[in-house]
Amino acid sequence: MTAFAAAMDAIFADINMAVDATWYPAGGAPVPIRVIRKAPDEVTAFGSAQVLSETTLVDVRVSEMANPKPGDGISIGADKFTIQGEPKRDRDRLLWTLELVPA
Repeated sequence: MTAFAAAMDAIFADINMAVDATWYPAGGAPVPIRVIRKAPDEVTAFGSAQVLSETTLVDVRVSEMANPKPGDGISIGADKFTIQGEPKRDRDRLLWTLELVPA
């Protein structure tokens, strides 16, 4: 295990950084995971205008979520989401970043 992988494990174990969630893969059984929830504003060009919109992103360890796909479900507490777009992995291939939309 690399130092970075050990650091990620510590961050995801911290109750102040990550929360419990459940992944619902299409056609599979629910899987408990830990996520770091982010909600940055995103600016999108639309012609000559720019549109500011809210987004919901989560980071999940690859070790917990082997193969997420667009359309899979994720619940965080009472909130239910669907993965939108292709999941992206970080440079070290330890984390997925997923864009979520309300289900």
